[in-house]
Amino acid sequence: MNMIEIIPAIDIIAGNCVRLEKGDFTKRKIYDTEPVEVAKRFEDAGLKRLHLVDLDGARTGKVANLKVLEDIAKSTQLIIDFGGGLRESKDVEMVLNAGAKMVNLGSMAIKNPHIVQILLDHFGSDCIILGADVKNESIAVNGWTEGASISLWAFLEDWAARGIKKVCCTDVSKDGMLAGPAFELYTTIMDDYPHIKLIASGGISKIEDVYQLNELGVPAVIIGKAIYEGRITLKELTSKFVVNN
Repeated sequence: MNMIEIIPAIDIIAGNCVRLEKGDFTKRKIYDTEPVEVAKRFEDAGLKRLHLVDLDGARTGKVANLKVLEDIAKSTQLIIDFGGGLRESKDVEMVLNAGAKMVNLGSMAIKNPHIVQILLDHFGSDCIILGADVKNESIAVNGWTEGASISLWAFLEDWAARGIKKVCCTDVSKDGMLAGPAFELYTTIMDDYPHIKLIASGGISKIEDVYQLNELGVPAVIIGKAIYEGRITLKELTSKFVVNN
């Protein structure tokens, strides 16, 4: 049986650990003012991975919370994937030099696909994660504030052919809502693209959601708000699931 990989999330606005609802920047909640301490708690619990999102960067198109990445990388051994504000190759090189092991590229894959292809060829498919943020089966960009005129399926088809092996898919309508993940969407993606490592994101509300994703064969899941709200404990996650693949 597949054992799903658990990836906790830290979303950053102005240096604070926050969560949004449906990607709405006006509906934010600050959970901690010390993201490094949050990352340490994840590591102390036995988790090995971290999904770090610069929401300021995602909205403005420029990495804004690099110091948070640097501090977490210096203070922990977590394997960090970083997203938000990455628009040019120099941005990717900057965050990798700051301690990220992987980058999550969404808007850049829409607006500058030739650069992403160069990065994919240079750094390899283990380093480059395709960010597929979805609203009504269409891709959303710039911190989910804009829609792109491309369907999720055309986007995945294109990048699978280009050599992408990891895809982080977030159903924006479910993100931060604690209403359950997009099970049908993820099942379809895995059926259509069996060679892609799918990272499910958005909507996780209880440990049973993780069980169901695991039973469906989803390789990895990002969990944020459910941890911060105490709906899922770190002990539950680390005692039952794979913490590093």
